[in-house]
Amino acid sequence: MSAVRAAVRRLLDSAEAAPHLEAPVVVACSGGADSLALSAAATHVAHRRGIAVHGVIVDHDLQSGSAEVAARAAEQLDELGCDEVRTIRVEVEGAGGVEAAARRARYAALREARPHGALVLLGHTLDDQAETVLLGLGRGSGPRSVGGMRPLDGPWARPFLEVPRRTTLQACRELGLRPWQDPHNEDSRFTRVRLRTEALPLLEEVLQGGVAAALARTAEQLRDDTDALDAFADNARRRVESDGVLDAASLASEPAAVRRRVLRAWLLDRGVPELSDAHLRQSDALVGDWRGQGGHALPGNFVLRRARGTLLVEWGERVPPTG
Repeated sequence: MSAVRAAVRRLLDSAEAAPHLEAPVVVACSGGADSLALSAAATHVAHRRGIAVHGVIVDHDLQSGSAEVAARAAEQLDELGCDEVRTIRVEVEGAGGVEAAARRARYAALREARPHGALVLLGHTLDDQAETVLLGLGRGSGPRSVGGMRPLDGPWARPFLEVPRRTTLQACRELGLRPWQDPHNEDSRFTRVRLRTEALPLLEEVLQGGVAAALARTAEQLRDDTDALDAFADNARRRVESDGVLDAASLASEPAAVRRRVLRAWLLDRGVPELSDAHLRQSDALVGDWRGQGGHALPGNFVLRRARGTLLVEWGERVPPTG
């Protein structure tokens, strides 16, 4: 139990968390071992500091008996001493499969339920971080994805990213808590389940252990690098942007990693709804590989053009297909 309490204490002690601590702390609880252990640690640590703890349970209604699971979780949160316990039932729908749709619905419900300024504590563990990094590597999603989840990414806070899942299970046993075993966690139709039950155990065997911790360390190192590059890109953007357009010649002097970060932030700010690596590379070709080529089509019916040495975004234009 001391390990999970120490993890919550470290997060609440961090400078980044300090501005949030006049509001209650919200704990998202599914009723599983990770979130129950988090709820127990959060109530212990926060109450000693005079901070209220609100427990929020999101019922996705994806399985029979989900209401009973939510009720049991709420009962245990009451027993742990949460100052307020709330259950929210959501509809899981939309593109991207059940996992993605459930995640969107859950985060939207938690964001709506949190009091203004409050942190929302999530029970993601070191094992979840390793799965996230491995998934990003396998999909070639780039350093942002391989960098995994951040411990604090307001309003979301993840104190357990250095805590293995076995530690949360042990904490629940010590406290006599009754975690729910989600059958979806054993369903091989879900990619993360196969990573957890097949890919990671095989890597642990082949590399003789320590893989989950090594993947989590890799994520932390990549986040440090990404933060540094983002800072360089912010400075570069201030230098090359004027009146909503970019000076392409000045931007061309920056390294490719900085240029693409400038382009990504600028295009998103101009209203482009989403950007893949392919979109960024083709956009960057108007800067780093300029040969007089025409505009580049972007999602949302936007077009990126280079004209008179500047990059500008237009909407509602069509670019003839190339090749």
